[in-house]
Amino acid sequence: MKILLNEAEIGLGIDRLAGQLKAHYHDQPLTIVSIMTGSLVMLADLIRRLEMPVRISLIQASSYRGGTKSGELIIQDHMMLDIKDRDVLLIDDIFDTGKTLVQVTKRLKEMGPKSIKTAVFLNKLGQSTVTAVPDFVVFEIPNEFVVGYGLDYEDLYRNLPYVGVLEESDLKNHVAT
Repeated sequence: MKILLNEAEIGLGIDRLAGQLKAHYHDQPLTIVSIMTGSLVMLADLIRRLEMPVRISLIQASSYRGGTKSGELIIQDHMMLDIKDRDVLLIDDIFDTGKTLVQVTKRLKEMGPKSIKTAVFLNKLGQSTVTAVPDFVVFEIPNEFVVGYGLDYEDLYRNLPYVGVLEESDLKNHVAT
């Protein structure tokens, strides 16, 4: 597996995002809504770098089931906190086609937040099929299937401390457990 972003680079990227959020929100309370499961590693690292009051909520949205191509998006928001009249930061692991971020943002807007901004760990260049763009991007990457730092293939590889490109030879050697 080719390493695209190593652990040190990722740390610097999350530091940069935290700085941007501090500059934007100052000391104002913030509700971070993390799209499970891919963004949980980013969430854990990010909140330890923020000094403003932070509430955390989770929402599940998935379009990958057993492969490398996305399918129909399913959103489950039963674990959501009340976000009415709150500043919300929606975070996701990767902006690929953009459909997940757009549809989850739409769902959150229906809940009456004061504001919504979006942040993604990775923006995959050349894949977006929507006009929306994330407000904050940690890294831009080429159009390759990546795993690690929360991103998975068949629910494996999320625990890697780096982002790697899953190549054809890796897929052939992959053994789902």
